[in-house]
Amino acid sequence: MNGHSYDGKPEVQPVLIGGRWQPASLAGAFQAYNPASGERLLEVYPISSWEDLEKALSESSKIKLELARTSPEKIASFLRIYAELLEKNEEAITQMAHLETALPLKSRLKSTEFPRMLNQLRQAAAAVEERSWCQATIDTRLNIRAKYGPLGGAVVIFSPNNFPLAFNAVAGSDLASAVATGNPVICKAHPGHPGTTRLMAECLLQALEQSGMPASTVQMLYHFGNEDGFRLVSHPAVAAVAFTGSRAAGLRLKEVAERAGKLFYGELSSVNPVFFLPGILREKAAELALEHFSSCSLGCGQFCTKPGLVIFINDEPGRRFLWKLQQIFNQPLSGYLLSPAVLDNLKKAVEKLKAAGAVLLAGGHQIDAPGFQFQTTLFAITGEQFLKDPATFQQEAFGTLEVAVVVDDVEQMVRVAVSLEGNLTASIYYNPSDEDEEIYRRLEPAVRLKVGRLLNNKMPTGVAVTPAMHHGGPYPATGHPGFTSVGFPAAFLRFAARYCYDNLPEEHLPEELRSKNPNGRMWRLVDGTWTRSDI
Repeated sequence: MNGHSYDGKPEVQPVLIGGRWQPASLAGAFQAYNPASGERLLEVYPISSWEDLEKALSESSKIKLELARTSPEKIASFLRIYAELLEKNEEAITQMAHLETALPLKSRLKSTEFPRMLNQLRQAAAAVEERSWCQATIDTRLNIRAKYGPLGGAVVIFSPNNFPLAFNAVAGSDLASAVATGNPVICKAHPGHPGTTRLMAECLLQALEQSGMPASTVQMLYHFGNEDGFRLVSHPAVAAVAFTGSRAAGLRLKEVAERAGKLFYGELSSVNPVFFLPGILREKAAELALEHFSSCSLGCGQFCTKPGLVIFINDEPGRRFLWKLQQIFNQPLSGYLLSPAVLDNLKKAVEKLKAAGAVLLAGGHQIDAPGFQFQTTLFAITGEQFLKDPATFQQEAFGTLEVAVVVDDVEQMVRVAVSLEGNLTASIYYNPSDEDEEIYRRLEPAVRLKVGRLLNNKMPTGVAVTPAMHHGGPYPATGHPGFTSVGFPAAFLRFAARYCYDNLPEEHLPEELRSKNPNGRMWRLVDGTWTRSDI
């Protein structure tokens, strides 16, 4: 939550409060960086004082009842119009994102992340309109009926640094889910890409106006101080918080929010272990080393699903795999880290691993060149070292940094799996031989309990936007292993409350719970049977 102060008095960008752009109440100002040059960009953005946050909270409170009564069709219209407006402004948005993050324009921002953002908004619109997400449940004998609905307060979204488009606070899955369920939203931009967020928020404001949604449905502040952040997430007008970022910052917010009785959904950290069994390494060690490195280095290792631990047995295939991995990690790789903070944290991670006795096999140093660059880095430890100090060797570090855990045997591999913290993902690579199948059956139950998404013979860095996707996991990957931030309509339920109606007459029930199915398409659980039929 720390920004970059600016001592001069240039023009400062306005904030989006109450359905209009207005001057911020300044506690300070900051500038974003160009990671490719290491220089600050010219535009200056506000660090808001509590006055701005208080205004936003007041505006959210004013419209929460109107928003709760807004039809699914109008909400879906907003999401679709928003996607269309973003699409029309693709060039300006992706160019700004490239400038502020140095992420590749063609291979990442334009071809992958921007289409994903649009797809998410449109999938959310379809799910809202279809209505099955609310899980309408009807007991006709007792005349008790239930469904999911809005929380009754604002959802506060903290934007991460590594996905300037698809996870941006003003356009990502959290935003789509919170609006879809009828909640007002207060977005905090990430200080790494404020210009990108501003361009997208301009489209958002137009979409609110064109769809007829309440003007204060979504509001956006660029930055604010830590204490104001704590005050915000514990405020009576706030119902829930969505945070994606560092474990340290997330845990501080989580403690304050939950002490005040607020829902807190935090994606906090993950090392995404990858297990290679001996049979498949014997078959294609060199090929798998390259595949693994490609996943670890994707986006310069700045993905939440980046594999940070690789575990294999200290036998001939394992040693050949490690030798090949070391060769690949010692090759230069172009790309930039997102900010000086990411660079500093990577340096600290390297020093901590060295101090813990890990052997440096490749990299380990900042690159002496313009911008924020660091060598691809590989460490190796034994299974015994890991088991003696598992916490130290499971620290998430953005950047192409990995720890190879070389275990003595299958038994030690299973013990390493049992010692893992909660993760977003884990992968097990194996072949159909009797050897690997036997090991898999011993290993998989231990791994399964530690992760949200288990992959076989597949790297974890691709996160498909599909209803079946689960992007979550046991603590500390997230705070609530039963919820996902990707995949509709499941992601909606983070920001929904269960409403029960006991013996209400038909005319006083929500449309979803009346005898007639409101659109003929939504699924309802009527007397224990899922059906689309009228009652």
